[in-house]
Amino acid sequence: DRLTGNAGELKVGDCFDNPAVATEIKDVQHHPCTEAHNAEVVFVGSMTGADDAYPGDPLVESWVRANCVPAWSTYTGKNFETDTQLDIGFYLPTTDGWKHGDRGITCYADRVDRASMTSSVKLAN
Repeated sequence: DRLTGNAGELKVGDCFDNPAVATEIKDVQHHPCTEAHNAEVVFVGSMTGADDAYPGDPLVESWVRANCVPAWSTYTGKNFETDTQLDIGFYLPTTDGWKHGDRGITCYADRVDRASMTSSVKLAN
């Protein structure tokens, strides 16, 4: 569980350390959700689009709002618009990756204050 792995291979429910300062994330450190971590995957999806030009941040952010926010709310059982403890973050393709067909978006929950968590944020069933 404590393996460094490709950020593009994260799955829903994976707990990991989101690097604090990085412009391009390639690898992340996985953790069991009962150990200190600062992010948990809530949604993995793919955008569509031609292989040429990156669609631009406004279009990507609109896709995230339409896809990741509802998944975040379902996963956590909280209302994203009013929750004061949890936030949402996402990994998106680089412009070069987009040109080569990468459309994957990984959305994760983290704390607003960026502090570590020692349990899953998943709503208990």
